[in-house]
Amino acid sequence: MEGISATMQKCRPYFLMIFLQFGAAGAYIVIMATLNQGQNRYVFIVYRNLVAALVLAPFALIFERKVRPKMTFSVFWKIMALGFLEPVLDQGFGYLGMNMTSATYASAIMNILPSVTFIIAWILRMEKVNIAEVRSKAKIIGTLIGVGGALVMTLYKGPLIPLPWSNPSMDQQNGHTNSSQDHSHWVVGTLLLLIGCVAWSGFYVLQSITIKTYPANLSLSSLICLAGAVQSFAVALVVERHPSGWAVGWDARLYGPLYTGIVSSGITYYVQGMVMNTRGPVFVTAFNPLCMVLVALLASFILHEQIHFGCVIGGVVIAAGLYMVVWGKGKDYEVSGLDNLEKSSLHELPITTKGDDDTRLASSIADGSNLSVPDGVHRNTSGEYK
Repeated sequence: MEGISATMQKCRPYFLMIFLQFGAAGAYIVIMATLNQGQNRYVFIVYRNLVAALVLAPFALIFERKVRPKMTFSVFWKIMALGFLEPVLDQGFGYLGMNMTSATYASAIMNILPSVTFIIAWILRMEKVNIAEVRSKAKIIGTLIGVGGALVMTLYKGPLIPLPWSNPSMDQQNGHTNSSQDHSHWVVGTLLLLIGCVAWSGFYVLQSITIKTYPANLSLSSLICLAGAVQSFAVALVVERHPSGWAVGWDARLYGPLYTGIVSSGITYYVQGMVMNTRGPVFVTAFNPLCMVLVALLASFILHEQIHFGCVIGGVVIAAGLYMVVWGKGKDYEVSGLDNLEKSSLHELPITTKGDDDTRLASSIADGSNLSVPDGVHRNTSGEYK
């Protein structure tokens, strides 16, 4: 049972990150459907982060009331910066870029996220790189391969893959427009997505720093969402002054903020904070290419987006880079654990005072803890105490 428990504990970060990618793929589809219905993207951001803050706040108040650290000026400004990086910059530019291209294309561009995060973490010396080590080479080569796969998907479309459920005529009959075909907005949309990607990478790195000084995941996530809602509300008041733009109904304008607020903001911030606390930001972002594959499949079914042959080739290349980065991070984690074990083994054995020698020695041997050797008790060559 102990072996099974240890294996599950080791695989837990992988399962959690795969689960998040399924949730993120659904968010791309929901966001695109909501934007297609005409809702302002900044209004959507306000509702999304407000929902996330309201959902997370009760759990944070109940489960972290005893472990929540005091708010300091430094932590406050980090939370405000996190709210600006992800909810305002990343979501604002990302949604606009997605609207100019497509959900599949946006998810493909975001595959550069692990590379940007790796570079930022490397610059800040949060990510150790030694060219002589195999695991460092794997991370660097995997990052380059991931960028190459994203470039393949961006620059080479290739022929369409004939799928019966992604017929362009169905798109026109349903009133949907495939913005990926609008080449006049393609370059601008790509630049906006890249700006959002850099902001998202900065969010990951800053979140990994903040979680060390404010180790209350639920509270931190709810505060980030609240900060993002307040800042995006100020922006939305400027760009959307008509009351009709704030209206919601029993459609994607209601379901979109609910889904993305609970899954993409609330649950995602909390889970990735837990994983990031032990594995770091590069490990978290390395799973993003999986989201691209899921979005391509879902978008072809639901939004009737076309899948090009270049998307398949790029997806395979990115998957190879993903494997190398995750393998390198796994080796980093193993070496880090080994180093901690070696350091802990160097601690000197504590010396107890005179008294109940036999009782303390027997209990130490029985429970397998650090042996506490009393005065007057010596060990002979056979390993016995006398």
